[in-house]
Amino acid sequence: MKHLHKTLIGSALTLALAGCNDFLDLSSYDEVSSGTAFSTTTLAESVVVGAYSNILYDYIDGSRSRLNWDAFSSVMDPTDGHIYLNYSYLTGTIQPNDASFLTYWKRFYEGINRANDVINNIASCPTMSDALKRQRIAECKFLRAFHYYRLNCLWRGVPVYLENLAPGEYTRARSSEEQVWDIIIDDLDDCIACEELPGKYKSSDSGYGRVTKGAAYTLRGKVYLWLKKWEEAEKDFLEVGKLGYDLYRGDYADLFKQANEKCDEMIFSAQMEEVQGFGNVFSYTYGNMVTKGNGTSSFFMNARFVDSYEWADGRPFDWDDVIDGYDAMQPKARSVYFLRDNMTSTESSTMQTYGADLSEYLETGNEARIRAAYTGRDPRLAATIITPYSTYKGGASGAELTYTLRWPFRSSAAPSLDLETRSNSYMLYSIRKFVTSGNEYANIQYNPVDVPIFRYADVLLCLAEAVNEQGRYGEAAGYVNQVRKRAGVAELNTPGNPHVAVTSADELRPRIRNEKKWELACEEQLYCDELRWGTWQTDKFADGNGLLECWGAPVYEYKWGGSAYLKWPIPSSEREKNPNLVQNDNWH
Repeated sequence: MKHLHKTLIGSALTLALAGCNDFLDLSSYDEVSSGTAFSTTTLAESVVVGAYSNILYDYIDGSRSRLNWDAFSSVMDPTDGHIYLNYSYLTGTIQPNDASFLTYWKRFYEGINRANDVINNIASCPTMSDALKRQRIAECKFLRAFHYYRLNCLWRGVPVYLENLAPGEYTRARSSEEQVWDIIIDDLDDCIACEELPGKYKSSDSGYGRVTKGAAYTLRGKVYLWLKKWEEAEKDFLEVGKLGYDLYRGDYADLFKQANEKCDEMIFSAQMEEVQGFGNVFSYTYGNMVTKGNGTSSFFMNARFVDSYEWADGRPFDWDDVIDGYDAMQPKARSVYFLRDNMTSTESSTMQTYGADLSEYLETGNEARIRAAYTGRDPRLAATIITPYSTYKGGASGAELTYTLRWPFRSSAAPSLDLETRSNSYMLYSIRKFVTSGNEYANIQYNPVDVPIFRYADVLLCLAEAVNEQGRYGEAAGYVNQVRKRAGVAELNTPGNPHVAVTSADELRPRIRNEKKWELACEEQLYCDELRWGTWQTDKFADGNGLLECWGAPVYEYKWGGSAYLKWPIPSSEREKNPNLVQNDNWH
C-alpha cells in the first residue's frame, strides 16, 4: 500500500486532500473519477487510493481545525487555549451551527462517496481482471462501512446513500440507528464472503495496508457490541485470532515505533509516509517544545486518568499510600510535593503565594519522594505519559539532549534542561506515546510511523467484553490477561493476590473498560467506546474534572451541556438543504 501511495502520490493528493466544499457538490470529484478514471487499471487504482486516503484526515492535519477523538474521551484534555477554539462541546456552549459538526459530517460522507464511486463503477474498467475488481469492491465496502460506523457512533441514525446521486438529490430522511448498523453489517458480510480478500497480509506483501478479512471481522464485531449481540461479537473477534493476528511480544512502548508498525498485532492502520500530507502528525500535536521540530503541546493527559493506573502488582493507586495525608489537602497546597529540590528564594516565594504548603517541602528529597508515586506502576503509564521528574530525550536543538519534567520551570537550555511545553505556566502531564525521541525521525509534522486503527490488543479486550456480558467472566478474564501479561502487570485471579481477584461479571466489567483506556490511550478509539458504554458523561464531566495540573488544581473545568450532548446534532446548514433531516432531541 505504501508502494502504491508512492506510485500514485500526485493523483492521490488531488483526490484525497483537495476535498469538496460540500459533500453534496460532487462535480469536481466525479469529473475526475467517474468520467475517465475507470478507463485503465492504473487510473482505477488511483480512485481506490483516493477512497483509502480519506481515512488519513484524522492523522495528518496538524492544524487546530482537526479534532482529536481522545480529547473528547476521559483520558486526554485539549490545552487551555485549544478548548475554547475547537472543543466548545466540552464547555457546554456549542450550537448545531458549529463548524466541527459540518466538517465531520462532510468528511465522513465524502469517504462514503469515494467508496461508492469504486463500488458502482469499477466493473466498467476494461483492463482490470474480474478477481481484482471483486477485491477492490470488497475493500471499498469496508471503507464505506467504516465511515458509516463513525457517523452512526456520533449521530445515531443518518441518511444512507449506497450510490452517488446528482447534486440536489441528496434529500433522504435519516435511517434509524439500528437500520444503519444493519447496513454496515451487510457491507461487512460481503467483505468477509469475498474470496479474493485476504484474511491477513504478511508484512512483506505489496498489498500490506489494504483492507483484510481481519479488519472486516473486527469492525463487524464492534458493530455487534453496539447492538449488544454478544454471541455474534464473540464469534467475529475469535475469527480475527484464527487469521494469524497476535500480540506483539516485545515492550509495549516499542509497539508504536516504525520498526514494529507491521507486526502481527496491527490489523488495520493508517499508512504513513514521510511526505507532507501523508505523515503521522501525533508527534507534532502531542509533542512538546523540546521535541524535534517543536511540538504544539495541543493535548495533555488527564490527571485523574493518570491516577487510575494501578501498581504493577494490581493494587489500586492511592496518593495517601505514597504521601500520608495527600488526599485531604487542597490541590494548591499539595503542589509542594511536586517542587524541585533546592528551589531558589524567588521560587519559594512564588509557590508560597500560589498556595503551596511549604512546611512539607524537602530541600534535597522532594524530587525522590514524588518519583516514588510513579515508580512501580503499570509500565504503560511511563510509556504513554511523561511523569514528574522522569526524563525525555528531545531534539529541538539539533542535538539529542535529555530533559526532565521539573517544577517550577526554569529553562530548557543548559544547564537546567527542563521539559518545556506551550502551556508552561502549569505543570501538566505531557504525552510520550507516538512522540519522537531525539532525532529518530526527520520531520515530526509528517512522521512515517503508521497509526493503528484496529490492533489485536483491542480485539482481545472487545472479546473479553463480549464473553463477560454472557456471564463467562472467568473465560473473559483470560483474554484480559493476555493484554496484562504483555504489559507487565499482575494477571487477574492470580492465586494469593486479592488485588486482582474477580468473582463476577459485574466486577470484571469496569476492569475491562479501564484496561482499554490504559492500553489504547492516545489512539483515538476511546470516545466511541465511552459513548457505547454509557459512561462518557460520568467519566468526562465528573465534578471538578478538566485540564488539571499534576496535583489536581484546575486550569479549566468541563461543563455538561445536557442529555442532548450524547448525540451530535445534525449540522444546521445540512437541515437547510435537506428538509427531511430531523434534528436529534434537545438540539435546535
